[in-house]
Amino acid sequence: MHKSKIGIVGAGIQGISNALFLQKKGFDVTLFDREEPGSPVASYGNAGHFSPYASLSLNRTDILADVPAMLLSSTGPLALKWNYVPKMIPWFFKFIMNTTKNKMMHTAKYMHQILDLALPAYDELFEEINIDNLVEHKGIIYIWNDKDLKSRQLEIKVRDELGVKQQLISKQEIHDLEPNIKPFYHGGVYYPYARHARNPKKILVKLFELFLKKAGKFEKLNIQKIQFDNEKPIFKTENKEFKFDKIVIACGAFSKKLTDNLGEKIPLDTERGYHVHFKNCEDLLSRPVIFSNRGFGITPMEQGLRVVGTVEFGGLENPLSKSRIKNLINNAKYMLGDLPEHEDEWLGFRPTLPDFLPVMGPSKKYKNVYYCFGHHHLGWTLGPISGKIVSGMIAKENTNLNLEPYSSIRFS
Repeated sequence: MHKSKIGIVGAGIQGISNALFLQKKGFDVTLFDREEPGSPVASYGNAGHFSPYASLSLNRTDILADVPAMLLSSTGPLALKWNYVPKMIPWFFKFIMNTTKNKMMHTAKYMHQILDLALPAYDELFEEINIDNLVEHKGIIYIWNDKDLKSRQLEIKVRDELGVKQQLISKQEIHDLEPNIKPFYHGGVYYPYARHARNPKKILVKLFELFLKKAGKFEKLNIQKIQFDNEKPIFKTENKEFKFDKIVIACGAFSKKLTDNLGEKIPLDTERGYHVHFKNCEDLLSRPVIFSNRGFGITPMEQGLRVVGTVEFGGLENPLSKSRIKNLINNAKYMLGDLPEHEDEWLGFRPTLPDFLPVMGPSKKYKNVYYCFGHHHLGWTLGPISGKIVSGMIAKENTNLNLEPYSSIRFS
């Protein structure tokens, strides 16, 4: 019997995780990406958090009231590229429909279902590579001041209801954990079992090398469209075509071009995120710290302190916003005081659906096409578990998980 051939578009953490779990099940896998794995896209530039607690997403009952103030504040987490707003109006409308209490709890429940399994799925892959000095087990801290306390109480309450382990911490405890943060905060929460990456790119490249070592193939090509020959999907590039038994679309915010090409209207858009590095300052923090009120965080990494955050709605074509970079620099200095000149201004795209659940599973029209995208702020955390789930679907394995909430059919 021949090994089923699988083609995957996207060589970020989603695509590579799908590839590795498919290989474990005996499939013959080819990965496609227009960039080298680990190039400066989302899997390279993210905050590096493994955050299994983060089940509450942005579709929250309390968020709409805060949006105008967020948009007007130069220190706030939210920005718009005005030329893109008309394109996003349908998305915003669907998003607003998803901020009711029921919808918020539905998302939280089904994010929790997969987040709960996220770290064990990573550990399965980490057994096969050397991650010395690349993953820290020091937890993650969120801190806040006494503004917007209702929002903080909502987060704590929802996570309690879901059974997420969380440790509320006082001003003194925050100071003891992270003495270099200026004392602007009033309280916080500590997730001691969370982890962080010292260098997401290096981890991704090691996983990619493992894929190649297991006879995986990589083609650095831009897949332009998908066609079919007797239900067998064909990837078309400029001047080549590749035929597979089944394919997986896992190219993050760029997946929409291909799902549109398949005639399935999935409301995928992008939240643009930024980072800068402060070199040789990584000893100022022991673990990632997120300042909830301003929606940004700082992670100590090999490259320095990586300051990450902000949500900017502006699509895939608009240039980087200097004002968002300035926002990160000012926020970092607000948190840590004097810092040297920043380096490495980076913009990446978080693939986001209006209900803040990913799409995982077969396409609506084509049974040999599978989707794995739309993980918004949690793409890095959820890569391996998503790959494991989708590979299990392709292998027709039984699961005790309810996978219906992740189906693309919910949008039709």
